[in-house]
Amino acid sequence: MHCPFCRHEDSRVVDSRSLDDGSAIRRRRQCQSCGKRFTTMETTALTVVKRSGVAEPFDRSKVINGVRKACQGRPVTNDDLAMLAQEVEETIRATGNAEVDAHEVGLAILDPLRRLDQVAYLRFASVYQDFDSLDDFARAVEELREAGNKPETVRALQPRLFTR
Repeated sequence: MHCPFCRHEDSRVVDSRSLDDGSAIRRRRQCQSCGKRFTTMETTALTVVKRSGVAEPFDRSKVINGVRKACQGRPVTNDDLAMLAQEVEETIRATGNAEVDAHEVGLAILDPLRRLDQVAYLRFASVYQDFDSLDDFARAVEELREAGNKPETVRALQPRLFTR
């Protein structure tokens, strides 16, 4: 790690802390040459491969913007969308893959969105799963009704306060 002040290569870590959501590690470092302190952020890279084959870094804001369209006119707050995007990212990171298909990101969105708002889920699923007819909608509504009659086994959208 190069010191941003004197460009010396040697520094020692003074303090390390994980960010609240566990997505990065913040390290305070001290240069061995000039003695000045600086901060570094260490994150793991998560890349999304689009249908065209282009790879780009995972971006929570793209998840939020895509889901926001499905949630228009629904009682869903920006905080709800932020928590959903965080859950989607955690789900994808939990696979252990550094590179995921855009299709897998869409699949990771479906379940948390279904728990957040069923109408928004139907809107998103109709585009994402390419519904062709009313029968596709009827089948999706029937699945939602059946799932509504079962006890909830999936955790609700809540921030993870203490994770390791």
